[in-house]
Amino acid sequence: MTAYAEPAEPTTHAPELPRAMGLRDLVLFNVVTVLSLRWLATAAAAGPSSIGLWLLAALLFFIPQGLAVSDLAARYPDEGGIYAWTKRTFGEGHGFLCGWCYWVNNILYYPNLLMSTAVVGTYVIGQGETGLADNWHYVLPATLVALWIAVLLNIVGLRTGRWLQNAGAVGTYLPGILLVGLGAYAFFTRPAATPMPLESLVPDLSSRTRLNLWASIAFAFAGLELCAVLGGEVKDPRRTLPRSILISAPFIAFLYVAGTVSVLWLVPAGQVNIVSGFLQALAAGARDIGIGAGWLAAFAAALYVIGNIGGVGAWLTGPARVAFVIGLDRYFPPAFGRVHPRWQTPYVAILTQAVLATLFLFLSVLGKGTTVEKAYLIILDTMLLVYFIPYLYLYGCFLVARLRESPPSASVLGGRPAALVIGVCGFAFTLFAMIIASVPPDSHEAGLFLVKVLGGAGLCVAAGGLIYWRGRR
Repeated sequence: MTAYAEPAEPTTHAPELPRAMGLRDLVLFNVVTVLSLRWLATAAAAGPSSIGLWLLAALLFFIPQGLAVSDLAARYPDEGGIYAWTKRTFGEGHGFLCGWCYWVNNILYYPNLLMSTAVVGTYVIGQGETGLADNWHYVLPATLVALWIAVLLNIVGLRTGRWLQNAGAVGTYLPGILLVGLGAYAFFTRPAATPMPLESLVPDLSSRTRLNLWASIAFAFAGLELCAVLGGEVKDPRRTLPRSILISAPFIAFLYVAGTVSVLWLVPAGQVNIVSGFLQALAAGARDIGIGAGWLAAFAAALYVIGNIGGVGAWLTGPARVAFVIGLDRYFPPAFGRVHPRWQTPYVAILTQAVLATLFLFLSVLGKGTTVEKAYLIILDTMLLVYFIPYLYLYGCFLVARLRESPPSASVLGGRPAALVIGVCGFAFTLFAMIIASVPPDSHEAGLFLVKVLGGAGLCVAAGGLIYWRGRR
C-alpha cells in the first residue's frame, strides 16, 4: 500500500443521510463510546499505581486524542471520519488499511464488551456469586440477545438509535457518580481498604501484568474519534463535533480517576474482581451508610447493562459508516454502500458487522479449557493491536494537516509547535501501547499468548490487504 506524493481528495459521493445528531446527542454519544465502568475494576485490581497510569494516559494520550480529532473534524467533517482523513492525506491504500482495521476491530470489540455485560447481568437477577457468569450456556445467549437488540434499533436510523446511545450514556455515568459519592462518604468516615500513600501512586512496572495494564488504560481512553465518523449526519458538524469533545472529555477523565480511587478505598485491591469490581465497591459503600447493599448493586448492574448495550449501539453505528463509505469506494462489495429505502441507514454494513460478531462469539467458546476470563483477556489484547493502527494514522493526518494548512477557527491549538508536541506525543504513546499489548500477563503461557494475539492481529491485517488487492484489480 504505497502512499501518494500529494494528498488525495475524497472521491466518495455518499447518499445524503439525515442530519439527526445535535450537540446533546454527541456529548452523550462520546460518553457512552469512551467510558466503561469495567475499566475501574481492571485498574483497581492492579493497585494504587493504576491512578498514576490514569493521569499519565490522560496527559499523554487522551488530551492529544481529543485535540487531534477536534482539529481534523473541524477541517474535514466528512462521513467516514478517520477513513476519509487518511485517504485524503496518504492516499487510498493507507485509507483502506486504516478503515479496514477500524471496522474489523469491532468484530472483536462486541464480544469483549458484551461478555462483561453478561457477567454483570448476573447481579441483576441475584446470581452474582453463583458461578453463572462462568457458564457459557448463559453467557453466549445473553451476549447475542444484547447484540441483536442494539442492531435492530440502529437499523431503524439514528433518530431512533440515538436514544439507545443516550440512555446508555446515562446508564453508564449514573452508577459511576453513585460510586464516587459512596467513596467520598467512606473517605470521611473510615480508613481506606487499600492503603494509598503517595509513593504507591507511581506506576508499577515490576510484573508483566502491570506492564500490560498500560495498554488497557490507553484503550479505555480511546473512542473520541468515533463521533467524527458520523460527520455527514451531524448538525453544523464543523462547530458541533469539536464542542462535543471539549464538553465530554473532562467528565470522562474525572470518572475514571475518581471511580478507581473510590473502588480502592472501598475494597482491598487484592479482592477486586476484574469484571464486576465496581459492583463490589458499590455494595461495600452501601453497607457503610446502612442501606440495602443487595438492591443497590442490582440497580447499578441494571444501569450498567443498559449502558453497555448503548455502547454496543454506538460502536455498531459508527464503524458501519466506515464500511458504508468503503463500499461506495468499491473496495468492499457495493452492497455495503446501500441505504435502507425507509430508514436511510447503511443497513447492509450494520448487519454484516453483527453477523461476523456473532460468528466470532461462537468461535471464541471453542477449545478445551476455555473460560470466560481467558477469552476476555485474549480478545482484549488482539483488539488493542488492531484498533491502535488507525490511531497512528490519526496522529499522522493531524501532523500533516497542521504542517500544510493554517488551524481551523474551532481549534484550541494556536501554533505549529504546540500541534507538533501533541501529534508526536499521541503517536509515540499509541506505539508504546501497541508494544506492551504484546507482552503476556504473568498468568499466561508467553508463547501461546503471542501466537494468539499477534497471529490474530496479523491475520486481520493480511485479510484487509487481500481485499484491497482484489478491489484494485
